[in-house]
Amino acid sequence: MATPSQHDLRNDFRALLGSGKCYYTASTFDPMSARIAADLGFEVGILGGSVASLQVLAAPDFALITLSEFTEQATRIGRVARLPIIADADHGYGNALNVMRTIVELERAGVAALTIEDTLLPAKYGHKSTDLIPIEEAVGKLNAALEARIDPVMSIIARTNAGQLSVEETITRVKAYQAVGVDGICMVGIRDFAHLEAISAHLSIPIMLVSYDNPELRDRERLAANGVRIVVNGHAAYFAAIKATYDCLREQRGIAEGTLNASELSTRYSTLEENRVWANKYMDVQE
Repeated sequence: MATPSQHDLRNDFRALLGSGKCYYTASTFDPMSARIAADLGFEVGILGGSVASLQVLAAPDFALITLSEFTEQATRIGRVARLPIIADADHGYGNALNVMRTIVELERAGVAALTIEDTLLPAKYGHKSTDLIPIEEAVGKLNAALEARIDPVMSIIARTNAGQLSVEETITRVKAYQAVGVDGICMVGIRDFAHLEAISAHLSIPIMLVSYDNPELRDRERLAANGVRIVVNGHAAYFAAIKATYDCLREQRGIAEGTLNASELSTRYSTLEENRVWANKYMDVQE
């Protein structure tokens, strides 16, 4: 089977956004996982920033991975993908000019869409890692992203953390981002349908949710009715790969089965704990 062109995959993704339906993403962290997802019938995949950081660096989601490292992994996937891939481009790796570079590099990598979030990354001294930048700065970054895009069918999606804001503050942000002309709004931290509906009523562009399989948001038809077209339920496939690798190597060494689950293994074998110590010691991160 021939691999579709990147332009065709971008058009496929836009068709999903305009379909009136809600689609769940596959966690696609390398070329093989992307091929598997397409063969199993997934309509869209996502390369998560946290997953890329673990895959490339064995590092936590502390904005340690660089644009070049992330782009290299996206390029490997984009080279053979048979389904549209969304790239989690974090904060665009810096200011508005850095965002423009991010758009150029990820577009060349072959992604169908990408998200740019308004989180203050990397965390500043004495701040929380979930603090947000001012709306004006976020709007400037989104305008820069649209200016840098060459292929007009590649989708640019603005992301914000509704769990860190009041409903009114969230509405103010997403309306400002919608006015810029982005192709969709991504939100993390939506608690339930009441929370979603209070915000979605103010949007006329497609919505993407990072829900982490929140049981309060499992009604796909109701999600679709509220403008949600893409849902990210987490990255279970990648964590399953960690667990399978551990179990395979453990059995080869004749070591008795342990009690650690996939999440615990990712903590044990990543550089999470030392980075937490360093963040507290050198940055006074206020979690």
